[in-house]
Amino acid sequence: MKPKKVVIWILVIFALYTVINSPAKAADLVHSAFNAVAGSAQSIGRFFDALIS
Repeated sequence: MKPKKVVIWILVIFALYTVINSPAKAADLVHSAFNAVAGSAQSIGRFFDALIS
């Protein structure tokens, strides 16, 4: 197997284990990740808005 495939499989197995073992913590992780992505997108938007203004 290629190393990239192995890493992807490890991440998938870890995600499944986390969801099965602790669904509340898994939901918190997803929520935190979404907030981080949304915050980054807002910051980028503000940056380009400041460039245009």
